[in-house]
Amino acid sequence: MKIADPDQADLVNEIRLMLDELPFDAATVLELGCGRAEKTRLLAETGRPREVVALEVDNIQHARNLEITDLPTVSFRHGGAEAIPADDNSVDIVLMFKSLHHVPMEHMDQALSEIARVLKPGGMAWISEPVYAGDLNEVFRLFHDEKIVREAAFAAICRAVEEGRLLLEKELFFNTRSFFENFAQFDQRMIQVTHSNHRLSPALYQQVREKFESYLTPEGATFLNPQRVDLLRKPG
Repeated sequence: MKIADPDQADLVNEIRLMLDELPFDAATVLELGCGRAEKTRLLAETGRPREVVALEVDNIQHARNLEITDLPTVSFRHGGAEAIPADDNSVDIVLMFKSLHHVPMEHMDQALSEIARVLKPGGMAWISEPVYAGDLNEVFRLFHDEKIVREAAFAAICRAVEEGRLLLEKELFFNTRSFFENFAQFDQRMIQVTHSNHRLSPALYQQVREKFESYLTPEGATFLNPQRVDLLRKPG
């Protein structure tokens, strides 16, 4: 297993890739750390899963998700990956989009054990994590450097595989695209988030703004972001 592939340059829509790789038809799906439920919606609207349970630990975002009423196959629940409110062997597919590194480091091993617990034998886990590289990372790390937590998340996955709790099917490396019309949009989406308390001093805020605007064009700012997916299977 490797944490990154610097030579990988393919630009991919991760949802499309995931839909091709995983057996969603009539599946029970658990999404951990669903955030604004954007990917939850895209998946549910394909009509392929029988049920999607979307878990979010942030109280504010979870309350907003509960206001969603047009996704009848989706149920929103509050909780973290280290204590999943689901029965043993009850889920066909577990999804984590850029959220394992948000689990407290001391609970990452438990989160992987919980994923193994709730998966049915032979069930699949799609663990998607950002690679610590790219221009957007250069902006983001000025106020929220995730190098240590991303490395810790990868180490936890490696331990789960080495110990046999989960089996590695494959690793996928690719780029995704992020677009921001202006700095105000970057501020809203990346700084003013409810799951983290980013308190930037005026000087640091200006530094972040200047770094972001160094990538800004008249058409906005487009970033290519390297990603890794560890596709795992529960033994059995």
